[in-house]
Amino acid sequence: MNELSLADRKRVRRDLWLATILVAAGLVMVGLSLAELRAQSRMQMAQATGTPGQPLQATPSPTSSPTSAPAESTPGGARPTTPAPEPARPSVEAQKEGAKPALPPAPAEKMAPPIKDKK
Repeated sequence: MNELSLADRKRVRRDLWLATILVAAGLVMVGLSLAELRAQSRMQMAQATGTPGQPLQATPSPTSSPTSAPAESTPGGARPTTPAPEPARPSVEAQKEGAKPALPPAPAEKMAPPIKDKK
């Protein structure tokens, strides 16, 4: 009485295969995602560390004139302050030639009415 017809058995078998394939595809996607996450964390770690035994060094910037070189520091002495730090804005001459500042001007502060005390 509980026997399935031939067509029903084929349909059940096909559904089981489809479910198996979908589960396998999901497991493959999970494995690939975990591998990618692990590779990204290793890449960040590799970027954060330097060569063993050597300190991290920044790439030197090209100097335009000898007057822009920083003052020499001496052990235990004061921190060199020449040349003084400058804001990242183009000079007046450069602005006249059409250079734009790196950042837009700061917005004006917004004023709100005073907060009333609760009674």
